[in-house]
Amino acid sequence: MIDDHPSMIEGYKSILSFNDLDYEIQVTPAYNCESAYYLITDIQSKLAYDVVFIDLSLPAFPEQKIHSGHDLATLVRMYMPSSKIVILTSHIESFLLYKIHREIEPEGFLVKSDFTAEELLNAFHQIVIGNKYRSRTVQQNINDLMANDFLLDEHYQQIITLLAQGIKTKNMPEYINITLSAIDKRKAHIKEFFNIEKGSDEDIIKEAKKRGLI
Repeated sequence: MIDDHPSMIEGYKSILSFNDLDYEIQVTPAYNCESAYYLITDIQSKLAYDVVFIDLSLPAFPEQKIHSGHDLATLVRMYMPSSKIVILTSHIESFLLYKIHREIEPEGFLVKSDFTAEELLNAFHQIVIGNKYRSRTVQQNINDLMANDFLLDEHYQQIITLLAQGIKTKNMPEYINITLSAIDKRKAHIKEFFNIEKGSDEDIIKEAKKRGLI
């Protein structure tokens, strides 16, 4: 279990200890990206974990370019492919949730404000027997974003990323294989979705950061 609040780990551990699957719960805690990195990449332990619980917001380990639970989940997939991943987060931004859903495909994905002890036990049960579990907010926000599927086009993601890097719109065709007019149309769609039709590039960047897209 990886969370920078020891009390949260103790809470999860206590709840899961009362599971009805007759499992004995043994927990190895990590409270930051650095300690989690070494647990995950340790050759001797990489097959030892049935389930890895990961909070998204954690103290970074910049020396290894590990900045969040997202980065740790990627490592788990690489070093412990048989382990099931459960993401637990306080974030509710649609873009961030969708990004985790798409890139990590965790077996469990829950927003902390969504679930009770009973739901966590149910989620754990579903995950252990081979199903996937999404809490209410995760599923709703992913569905809402996918309903606006034009924003899931890779070019929209690239435009927002380039804006955040300080690239001017007129220079973007050097980085993206589409025309300037196509870029302008996509920027207009982005502003419309963000409800900043008359906003600037800075407004796009600010809103994208707020939603966890960059």
